[in-house]
Amino acid sequence: MKNAVSRRDFLKKAGLATSGLVLGGMFPNLSARSESSAKQVFGTNDKVNLACVGISNRGGEILREFNKTGLANIVALCDVDLDSKGCRKTIAEFPKARLFRDFREMFDKMGGDIDAVSVGTPDHSHFPICMMAMALGKHVYVEKPMARTFYEAELMMRAAQKYAKVVTQVGNQGHSGENYFQFKAWKEAGIIKDVTEITAHMNGARRWHPWNPDIKQYPPAETIPSGMDWDTWLMTVRHHDFNSKYHNGNWRCWYDFGMGALGDWGAHILDTAHEFLDLGLPYEIDPIKLEGHNDYFFPMASTIKFRFPKRGSMPPVDVTWYDGVNNIPPVPEGYGVSELDPNIPLVAGGKIQPAKLNPGKIIYSKDLIFKGGTHSSPLHIIPEEKAKALSSKLPEVPKSTSNHHENFLLACMGKEKARSPFEIFGPLNQMFSLGVMAQRMNTKLLFDRKTKEITNNPFANALLVGEPPRKGWEEFYKI
Repeated sequence: MKNAVSRRDFLKKAGLATSGLVLGGMFPNLSARSESSAKQVFGTNDKVNLACVGISNRGGEILREFNKTGLANIVALCDVDLDSKGCRKTIAEFPKARLFRDFREMFDKMGGDIDAVSVGTPDHSHFPICMMAMALGKHVYVEKPMARTFYEAELMMRAAQKYAKVVTQVGNQGHSGENYFQFKAWKEAGIIKDVTEITAHMNGARRWHPWNPDIKQYPPAETIPSGMDWDTWLMTVRHHDFNSKYHNGNWRCWYDFGMGALGDWGAHILDTAHEFLDLGLPYEIDPIKLEGHNDYFFPMASTIKFRFPKRGSMPPVDVTWYDGVNNIPPVPEGYGVSELDPNIPLVAGGKIQPAKLNPGKIIYSKDLIFKGGTHSSPLHIIPEEKAKALSSKLPEVPKSTSNHHENFLLACMGKEKARSPFEIFGPLNQMFSLGVMAQRMNTKLLFDRKTKEITNNPFANALLVGEPPRKGWEEFYKI
């Protein structure tokens, strides 16, 4: 395989790709659910016919969460590696579901029997699956991040707006938990106000940390596992020869396939602050510190500052992201101890180190400082003396009516509103895409929030679109 595409070639190809990615019809020949069929599903047994794309590892966990709600009929299972151990386990649990290796074939053969789709596949493959599902009128639940590139997130938001009856939900589960309702209540009550700075941190070990960052080319070709559809796994990304360092979660390490620690954990740490502080898109992205930087996979440690302007009556905000085992952010006086939270998921198969900070955030406002964890973990006012003095003024936090998976299915039925639709998560996803670009290029980026262009670097501006899709995958970029 050739080394990374040259900047000159990329700019040329990206320009051609951008000119070809125009609005138009998608998949006109595929079948859609009939009105009578839809009435039968929602009127008779009050369940959503759910197809699951990605059924091993995280995809399998999502599927089981949906099944536990009692609100879903699992009608189809799709994975490029159906013969893998994880897939075989899932298949045995849902023997009545039809099996597919290619999501396009699944929609073609049984699109009329599907109401909604869960997408638990690698980051780079979220986009085409979601775009096809929305075009066919299928509700979509997709793991975070919703897309890998800035432009893909933009198109997904446009598609969700066009197909307004389609329910979308991104899998940042904390958006249906205590942190979501608490942040909203405290913001509305004026407890959280005049925020000027946020520190976000995830200092657990990552899969790529044992690797040698002095890399000069992609890893060599290995034998494709028996029964795996590697070509479909690649989807829109240019050809890479199979290597085990891309597979079984390792894809998250590579710029071509994943979004690193920022895209993985940023959604769980920053989602509520981003929404309720109306941050939108940053005007400056600065990679302050990158250890083990290379052109292929993510650094061993990163410190990235995102700068946001004044928004209405709210002051400017700086958000600083820290990842890396020893890249620990400073904490304010009175922070206290960061105890291990048993509710936090495992990281790369191992427990979070107790000697360092839990994944979380520190929010600095004019008068108060808050510390918080990740996912649904609530905020706490620090120091403790300040928290006690304000305890009588804190508003009551409402209980969630449903967990994140229930919320999506109930939204499909018209009984609730999805809490993390593409319109809400999309700008946060684009913030992460800009951060990844700054990591990859190891340079400060200046961004125009109105035109959505990078103003100080033409190559980076082309990266907003990304490389042209592989031949045969161009149709997914048309709305």
